[in-house]
Amino acid sequence: MGPIVLTQLATGLSVLAGAVVVKSVMDSKTMFGPGQFPRCPTCNGTGRVACLCSRWSDGDTGCRTCAGSGRRSCTSCGGSGTGRPIPVQLSARPPRNQPSS
Repeated sequence: MGPIVLTQLATGLSVLAGAVVVKSVMDSKTMFGPGQFPRCPTCNGTGRVACLCSRWSDGDTGCRTCAGSGRRSCTSCGGSGTGRPIPVQLSARPPRNQPSS
């Protein structure tokens, strides 16, 4: 084998090894800690729910929202499957003083 073939083989193996490492990190969820975010109760952690077109049809499914699959993205979790808390910043102003008449 020539040096170019060995270089390509080494590059391919390193890409494959990197993909395996990334997949193992994503599976173990070490970035967020295991179990930090609970499953979404609406979709049971799948991130997908039944589309309205499948409820109101006569056996056929398919619309723009679900792209013909009959399942759309969950609106409760945004399709992530986890019940992540949504950060909200509230601001309150004191009421204005009403002029007396």
